[in-house]
Formats: sequence, structure tokens, C-alpha cells
Amino acid sequence: MERELKFATKCVHAAEKPDPVFGAHTTPIFQTSTFIFENARQGAARFAKEESGYVYTRIPPNTPTHAVLAEKFAELEGGEAGQTFASGMAAITAIALTTLKQGDHLISTDVIYGCTFSLFSEVLPGLGIDVSFVDTSDIENVKRAIKPETKMVFLETPANPTLILCDIAEIAGIARENGALCVVDNTFATPYFQRPLELGADLSLSSCTKYIGGHADLLGGIVAGNKDFMNRMSLVVGYTGGIMGLHEAWLCIRGLKTLHIRMDRHAENAMKVAEFLESRPEVEWVRYPGLTSHPQHELARKQMSGFSGMLSFEVKGGIEAGRRLMDNVKLCSLAVSLGATDTLIQHPALMTHACVPLAVRKRIGITDGLVRLSVGIEDSEDIIEDLKQALEAI
Repeated sequence: MERELKFATKCVHAAEKPDPVFGAHTTPIFQTSTFIFENARQGAARFAKEESGYVYTRIPPNTPTHAVLAEKFAELEGGEAGQTFASGMAAITAIALTTLKQGDHLISTDVIYGCTFSLFSEVLPGLGIDVSFVDTSDIENVKRAIKPETKMVFLETPANPTLILCDIAEIAGIARENGALCVVDNTFATPYFQRPLELGADLSLSSCTKYIGGHADLLGGIVAGNKDFMNRMSLVVGYTGGIMGLHEAWLCIRGLKTLHIRMDRHAENAMKVAEFLESRPEVEWVRYPGLTSHPQHELARKQMSGFSGMLSFEVKGGIEAGRRLMDNVKLCSLAVSLGATDTLIQHPALMTHACVPLAVRKRIGITDGLVRLSVGIEDSEDIIEDLKQALEAI
């Protein structure tokens, strides 16, 4: 029996083979919009999905460059197949359009990325899809929200930006018992620290813009799951055309080769920064899954192998204190997004979650003083010193 490769080795080698024509060591960028068929029969067979192969870059499997990335990510997540997209939002939209129709019901984590919230609260209801936002950190809430029409349960764990967790295995079981798909946005954790498919979820997705690419220089999204769903979703992908660019796909392949190394450093630094922030009088509380003070620390230990690089904290003094903190950082970059090599700091109430109504933000814990920190891979002492001087300026 062939030995299963370890995660780090898969990051480097999975899905990649020397180019059979020229022997290129790294996966080439296949800069083409279309592919030549050997004969009319082959063209017809590929369009009819009777034969695998490439037909046109908009239509999955897109190009050999995209295919390598999709296969590599699927192997890392423990899925049968993958699909790449122009952004994480394009991936979520394709999943929703593949799964849901008029009259169907979607249960979503109430604390989610602002644009996901807007898609679910504004766009899907216009298509006749019923959406319930639920505190999925409590299993009983999920059970109460289930209806006969429920076709999908969407989880984001750890949640953006409060770092609240959902019990993936328990909720996936509830969804399965009720004939619903369980989808997990795994962007914060990445497959290095959390593998939702192995916990029973049907689909795991990531915004490649974040840790997958890892260098804040691309947009992309990616999904892993079973082949049957990917085949059904390929129609939506082909018709809507939200596919990843060729150069972005190549950058993601390159990014995945160092994912394991970067994530270890992100997590190591984040723990040190979280412990520092807990010691500061200007800080009301800190949320980081690796801290014993996190209300779901034991769940984090159960379903995650590490705690990633994201944390949030509440600054005493509300929105003005948060502004002063961010106006005084020097090393940390005041910018949205996350998962970059450098440390990014932002204010969700004013930035990434400004589209979420104030009453909803208050209910789900996105307070005016909440600050989200994406801890980079710089020297941890330098990150801490920068935060220290900024906190002292409040």
C-alpha cells in the first residue's frame, strides 16, 4: 500500500508533474482562451461531458494551470475535487446558485464576512430564497432553525471578525440528517489548521486572496468537495463566468507551496500578540482561539490543529479609541483583507462590516471598539512594540 504523504509534502508536490512537452519543473501558465480538438468527435464529446479535457477557458476545468491548483487544494482539504474562482464571493455565489432555488431555505452563521452577509440578506431573498441568520455557536439554535425547506447550512468558523467558533462535526450531522448541504468558509483557518470535510462538511471554501495566496497581491476563491457537486456546479461556473485569472491561479499554486511554513509563523506570532494584548489596561478583552480565555477554546482544540493568525480585541473607549489606535500604528498596515505576510489592522464597524446594519452588529458582537488584527510573519517583538506605542497614544 502506497504511503500517504504528509501535509507539508502535499503543499509542495500534490497535483504537479513535469511538463510532458518541454519538461518544465514548475506548472506553466497556459495563456490561452481556447483549445484545439483532434477531430469533431472529440469536440462534441467534451462539450457533452462524455470525455474529460479542455474546451474553453471559461468552462471547467478551465486550463491545466487551474486544474493543478484545484487538485492540489482538494488534496489538502481531503476532497475529491476542487474548483477555482475569481474571488471568494464568486465561489460562495456559485455554491448558492448550484444548491438553492426559489422556495428553499438557507441557514447561515450570523457572524460572517460583510459581503457574504449582504449576498445572503439582499440578493438571495430577491431570488425567492429564505435566509435565517443564526448563532451557530449554539447547536440548539441550528436545530430550531431547521425547516423541511432547508437545503444548505453555511458556517464561517472561526467567524469574521469575532473569532466565534461553530462545532463543524455536530452541525454537519444535523444538516445531513435533514437532507441539507453543510458548507464551511475555512478562510481563517486554512486546510493546514482545520479540515471541514474530514469533520463531515460537504464543501470547504477559502478566499485565496488571503492565506492561500498569502502575499496580498491577488484575488481568488476556491472550493473543495465531492466530484458530483463539482460537476453540477461546473454548469453555473461556465454560464456565469466568475473564473480565476491565469496568473492568479499560478500565484496560488506558488503560495500553497509555503502555506505550512507561513501558517506556523502566523500562529506563533498571533499567540504572542494575543497574550500581550490581554495584559494591556487599554484592552477590554481579546478573542483568539488559542487563548484559554476564549469561550470555545476546548472546541478549537478539538477541531483545529492550530489557531491561525487572526484575532480581535475590544479597545476601551469605543470607536474613537479604535480610531486613535489605528491612526498611530507605524509597522502594522491599516488595511482590510487578511492573511498577508505583513500585519494588517482594521476596524470592522467602519470598514469590512460597515454594510451590516448597526442593530445587527450590536446583536452579534461587532462593537464599535472591536479591532481586527491579521498577524503577519514579521518578528513578533516588532509587532508588539508597534501595538504598545499605538495603545499608549490612545
